[in-house]
Amino acid sequence: MRDRSALIIEDDSDLALIFAQALQAAGFDTGIVRHGDHALARLAVATPDIVVLDLHLPHVSGAEILREIRAEERLAHTRVIVATADPRMADMLQDQPDLVLLKPISFSQLRDLAARLASTAPTGR
Repeated sequence: MRDRSALIIEDDSDLALIFAQALQAAGFDTGIVRHGDHALARLAVATPDIVVLDLHLPHVSGAEILREIRAEERLAHTRVIVATADPRMADMLQDQPDLVLLKPISFSQLRDLAARLASTAPTGR
């Protein structure tokens, strides 16, 4: 069985670290990317199980990254958790993300939700 991986796409360094610690506590290997263009480059070569995605990022928006993830067949089983403080933006995404969390997000909330999403993820990648 391969290790579960999570990619955190968040420009707030402190928040990204908290997200990483929560996901590590849920059993994920984590990577952090702080810019939208870097996120697209990483997603071109990586297939994470979960992506935690901020919507307001430098260079490329989180909404654009989400569209790219959903358009890429290789990432079809990647679960996306959108983390945002902007409820209007979250509403505009409709059903694209697997889950939308409004900031502030607690350590235990993210850890538990990530573990639950991973346990219900389709197999056979």
